[in-house]
Amino acid sequence: MTAPGNLSLEQQFKLQVLREQVKDLSLEEAQDYLLEVLRQSMVKDNLMRHWMKNPE
Repeated sequence: MTAPGNLSLEQQFKLQVLREQVKDLSLEEAQDYLLEVLRQSMVKDNLMRHWMKNPE
């Protein structure tokens, strides 16, 4: 198992694939994509917080 701050080999591969996919995005597309990724990260944080407070 990897340390929490490190990426697994599978995650590193997915990141490399994504890096190739976003190379050709326009500035506007890249900004929209970034905002969506950040929104999803915030939703994930909210879910984790909720589950930690309500472990049932």
